[in-house]
Amino acid sequence: MYTKLWAVDKEEPLKHSYPQIMEAASLLRESEVVAFPTETVYGLGANALSDQAVLKIFEAKGRPSDNPLIVHISKMEQLTELVDNINVPESARQLMEAFWPGPLTLVLPKKEGVSQYVTAGLNTLAIRMPDHPVARALIETSGLPLAAPSANLSGKPSPTTAQHVEEDLIHRIAGIVDGGATGVGLESTVVDCTTETPMILRPGGVTKEELEKVVGKVDEDPALFSQEEQHKPKSPGMKYTHYAPVAPVYLVEGSASFMEQTINDAQRKGQKVGLLATEETIGQMQTTEITAISCGTQKDLATVASQLYDGLRAFNATEVDVIFSETFQRTGVGAAIMNRLEKAAGHKFIKE
Repeated sequence: MYTKLWAVDKEEPLKHSYPQIMEAASLLRESEVVAFPTETVYGLGANALSDQAVLKIFEAKGRPSDNPLIVHISKMEQLTELVDNINVPESARQLMEAFWPGPLTLVLPKKEGVSQYVTAGLNTLAIRMPDHPVARALIETSGLPLAAPSANLSGKPSPTTAQHVEEDLIHRIAGIVDGGATGVGLESTVVDCTTETPMILRPGGVTKEELEKVVGKVDEDPALFSQEEQHKPKSPGMKYTHYAPVAPVYLVEGSASFMEQTINDAQRKGQKVGLLATEETIGQMQTTEITAISCGTQKDLATVASQLYDGLRAFNATEVDVIFSETFQRTGVGAAIMNRLEKAAGHKFIKE
């Protein structure tokens, strides 16, 4: 398949009238699959109302079809077409008002009409309104709600640039809209609003602390702290190993000196070592002959979130045998960072 590439300046207004957006939207209306930028990661979009279109997403990604997809909308009117409004709880409406458009996905009771492959056969729908001008323009111009998981091969690190999408999906999809690097760098927070107390199914760009300021108590799904795979996941990211580079990843929990000791032990076994860590930790390493990639600074974990996937992907261009990663406190955005790192490592820890 030939993949068309379009560049769009996200800083320029009137994107819905751009010929690139109009051409990409036309392909979406023809049940093709098009990758596009959001403020979190690049999404792989298709008409959420078409079984034919949605199945092309799974085919392109090599993704199991029992994993539900998130539907992206550009305006509230689309919500009423997709969701059973009568049963939308007040907490969901409060979260929409506070965080939409933005990196928050809500699981709500669905209406008929959405492709069964989007919901993986569930009676709920995961839905969000992205806060990215190119994404919003594309959705609006297409006139469609777009099912859009991350635009990568299943199991690989999510893409934060159009180049990442090309690496994985060139000649597998109809087009890629290049709107530059994404901002948040981690997928949206997913909150189940069909439970009595809102429940986080996947941590992300909106933190638990921020959610609780709006709606009070918020639970976290026990599956977030379990290594067991979910039989019927209600959200993307709850099942299967994700976000992994080619070399195995281990999470090293402890001091900088323990990290250095762990690296030295691997090198004595003849392994070529990669280190994914903050600038501060890398600066404390005296070990030589390691491939060290910075993922931001401890002073601002938002930098770690935005650089995490790019760092994991960068190791694929090296010859490392093993990757050791720094770990982070599970508060604020640190909870989302650790969720992604645990998936990338398959929950493999080396503890001091």
